[in-house]
Amino acid sequence: MTGSGIVTATYRRLARRRRLALAAGLAALAVSLILDVATGPAFLPVFAVARSVFGLAQDRTVDAIVWSIRLPVALIALVVGAALGLSGAIMQTILNNPLASSYTLGVSAGAGFGAALVIVLGVALPVPEAWAIPMMAFLFAGIACAGVYGIGQARESAPEMLVLAGIALLFLFQALLALLQFIASPEALQQIVFWLFGSLQKASWSKLWIVTAVLIACIPPLLADAWRLTALKLGDERARGLGVDVRRLRLRCFALISGLTGVAVAFVGTIGFVGLVAPHVARMLVGEDQRSFLPASALYGALLLSLASIASKTVLPGAIVPIGIVTSLIGVPFFVWLILRNRRAFW
Repeated sequence: MTGSGIVTATYRRLARRRRLALAAGLAALAVSLILDVATGPAFLPVFAVARSVFGLAQDRTVDAIVWSIRLPVALIALVVGAALGLSGAIMQTILNNPLASSYTLGVSAGAGFGAALVIVLGVALPVPEAWAIPMMAFLFAGIACAGVYGIGQARESAPEMLVLAGIALLFLFQALLALLQFIASPEALQQIVFWLFGSLQKASWSKLWIVTAVLIACIPPLLADAWRLTALKLGDERARGLGVDVRRLRLRCFALISGLTGVAVAFVGTIGFVGLVAPHVARMLVGEDQRSFLPASALYGALLLSLASIASKTVLPGAIVPIGIVTSLIGVPFFVWLILRNRRAFW
């Protein structure tokens, strides 16, 4: 076989592997969604749930439980997980750092501070508190992203400078959050702690549509920049040599990260593990080509949070464990096992 033939065969093999990874992820996601809807205080038969989801059920009780209570929770787990997985993948790519995520670089901490600010100080907004908290969380996620990018500009947006700026803002927002917790009343402190744990149980169809709309709005610009992000993985200088405006690309990506993380954290609280791990799982399965890596990160982020949602309802019978605790308790050992088991150099 000639050299070009070997290259063509290798490319086709990799493309087939990527398609299989995405197809397997979609199949697992469908199964996880049905199981998530079926799981709860009263376990519903899986086939009854499937019939209800497809509009074929004849039991109104099952329909009421599925469509009014459980389906919004199960679906918001998918879109929030996809948003966090996608934001983590973008951040790891533009910073060329496997530890980068919206949680480790202060964006989630900023959102948490914004939510706590409303809870403790009762910031006067012309909206009910149920919507004021997500709005302030979204706003401060954007402020944190703008802060990271603004500080990083001091060194022409060098990746290491952006990472250091993110770590500095992480500690700043954590300190401000600790201050608010220190001065908060016992009732407000309890509300802050519960919000920071993360919860899917306050999901509604209106919140689901908002998160979904932001996620969908971010996809076209990401697809348009996919080849530029792939070039950026080669390094800033090589990307510039290929005609990529690195500074503008990072600015666009930070805007997308702000939107994805802000809207995800605003409605379900702080969930730190998905944005870090989903990109690593995707990278192991499909490689660094952003055309496959970004969809795979969103897909496996959705799957991870959906599985965590199921676990949160089954770990303690009769109780729902906050989703943020579950993702860390189950996800961290899984992540350590994953990176120790694979001896290939992915990072």
